[in-house]
Amino acid sequence: MNPNESNKDFWRDKSVVVTGGGGFLGRVVVRKLQEANCGKIGVPRQKEFDLTRIDQIKRMYSVMKPDIVIHLAAVCGGIGANMAMSAEFFYKNLMMGIQLMEEARHNKVEKFVAIGTVCAYPKFTPTPFKEKDIWNGYPEETNAPYGLAKKMLLVQAQAYRKQYGFNAIYLVPINLYGPGDNFNLQTSHVIPALVRKFVTAKIEGHKEVVCWGTGKVSREFLYVEDAAEAIIAAARGYNGPEPVNIGSGNEIMISDLADKIKNMVGFTGSIRWDSSKPDGQPRRLLDVSRAKELFGFEAKTTLTEGLKQTIQWYENLALSQNSSFPRKSATVDPSFGGRESSLRNDL
Repeated sequence: MNPNESNKDFWRDKSVVVTGGGGFLGRVVVRKLQEANCGKIGVPRQKEFDLTRIDQIKRMYSVMKPDIVIHLAAVCGGIGANMAMSAEFFYKNLMMGIQLMEEARHNKVEKFVAIGTVCAYPKFTPTPFKEKDIWNGYPEETNAPYGLAKKMLLVQAQAYRKQYGFNAIYLVPINLYGPGDNFNLQTSHVIPALVRKFVTAKIEGHKEVVCWGTGKVSREFLYVEDAAEAIIAAARGYNGPEPVNIGSGNEIMISDLADKIKNMVGFTGSIRWDSSKPDGQPRRLLDVSRAKELFGFEAKTTLTEGLKQTIQWYENLALSQNSSFPRKSATVDPSFGGRESSLRNDL
């Protein structure tokens, strides 16, 4: 990359396909590409292109003719969804990823940006997670099928680079959150689930909120705007074979997170932890030094500010859709995220 070339100069003549460009993260990535004056942005929507089918992928490349592919589309969810849909998560994510990269090679795509998952790391990875440790053990069992399916893109990217000289990179984002997330309690991740529970409890006057697990595990979170910035920066400036962590570099105990959201929402009742439900991986904290070194990414949004924006967005949207929200009789889209399916994070 020419260091004197501006971000807008780089993207001006590029044709970019963003799979999952209509989803939670994808919409932010697309907006940032538009702000960078990207020449052409293609978003293959599920109703037009089933990206698990090779014939549909071939047609997508024929129609959109991208220079760069940013592959965000994923079928995923929280612990409950991973346990209930493990086979589907494995198959669909694997089929999408490997076929999209293979056809990108055949169509002489300049660069393929594969988005992995922190679920690819071993269950007992020393913290902070370093990229060199990604193969040192089996992933946490509840999300291993999803994590392994996404990790195969790393294997494919490195093999294609070695044999074909194909420029594919692999990014490993931590848990994301923010406005537009999936708030469906059956499929959401921890922050939107907690936000919805506490907002509902406050409005309905509940005295208690029940949360999964013990609360005695830790997680790191990255605000969606920061994640999109990282992806754009890597797509422009990173061209290496090694995986790169994308995160904030800060962790919080889930019990502390629940207390924080409870207080920010203004719920005055109590929290009960249901220890019959799984906690998932004991700790998640990334070493984010490689991203800073290789393409200058550092997260800017604090957890407090990100939660403030997320809670405000959810409360405003929920109330605007139905004045009686969240009464059980209300007919409101349970995801509140505008996704084409609550199980399809960015499809």
